[in-house]
Amino acid sequence: MINVTKTYLPDFDEYVSYLKRIWDNAYLTNNGPLAQELEQKLKEYLGVEYLSFCGNGTIVLQMALKLLEPAGEIITTPFSYVATTNVIVWENFKPVFVDIDPATYCINPNLIEAAITEHTRAIMATHVYGNACDVEAIEQIAKKHNLVVIYDGAHAFGANYLGKSLLSYGDFSTCSFHATKLFHTVEGGAIITNTPERDEKMHLMRAFGHRGDDYFFVGVNGKNSEVHAAMGLCNIPLVPQLIEARKAVCDLYTEFLDWTHLATPQWAQGLERNYSYYPVVFESEAKLLQVKDALGQHGIVPRRYFYPSLNKLPFLVNAEACPVSEDIALRVLCLPLHAELPHEDVRRISALINQHL
Repeated sequence: MINVTKTYLPDFDEYVSYLKRIWDNAYLTNNGPLAQELEQKLKEYLGVEYLSFCGNGTIVLQMALKLLEPAGEIITTPFSYVATTNVIVWENFKPVFVDIDPATYCINPNLIEAAITEHTRAIMATHVYGNACDVEAIEQIAKKHNLVVIYDGAHAFGANYLGKSLLSYGDFSTCSFHATKLFHTVEGGAIITNTPERDEKMHLMRAFGHRGDDYFFVGVNGKNSEVHAAMGLCNIPLVPQLIEARKAVCDLYTEFLDWTHLATPQWAQGLERNYSYYPVVFESEAKLLQVKDALGQHGIVPRRYFYPSLNKLPFLVNAEACPVSEDIALRVLCLPLHAELPHEDVRRISALINQHL
């Protein structure tokens, strides 16, 4: 079986050495020494000053939205994982969908201003597949209308834009360290912000809103454990070589696939990719389903990232039409990609796809 991804596991003995430290300290959670060490190493790797290591990539989006109370409207993308929309609805905000750029698949900044109302509180955009949103245009719009910018950067760890981490843009940028990601802590996430005041609020919010016996505001349990931090400490030094290995797989797909019948996103100028996904867009949904079925018969499991277009979720009422996103969502398929994928498997997958185009 060749799945769409495979969790990278570091050297077992190295991980056990971190577990030994945990056992010796008998300190398992509540911002322990390994969590603090990982937080510092993440700041150094990303070149950011303010970062909170948290429980997952969803809770950090919720934490960012909590600072925007009272609730209102959030302008957002219809082309992302469902968590992006779920947190908006969960926190009692209204998602206002703006269609995507047909080239990059990120939110189309040219359509944002028309969606702004007196109830708009923020713009929440996704760096889709690790591709960079038009951060300059979005920042200009946000400043003009006094809006907060939140980037869902679940796909963006290790990607750089104009010489700095893609996660350093916006008022808040969030990341997922789920086991399927390029860098993972089994379960985990982080929120990056740009002022000490916001950073302090994030650290408090993830710990029930208090420090010791001093209570500041309502918070949640957004912390992560020493066991998860240990996995991150094993993996963080390996990120450059993991990116390089994934790039080699992507380069082979690019070489072997028949592009007369396929398309792929246009990557932003100035972007240093992290090769987190390999999306291909077919000429029709029928062709996608045919190829997906053919691959499945050979034990190959790609995935429809991202389907459906989020404005089509069944629990939403009167969501805005987004024809570009709706069209791409029907026709896009992410191919198997991970650092340890054998190159002969990449050739075989490509040959099977070409055969059925």
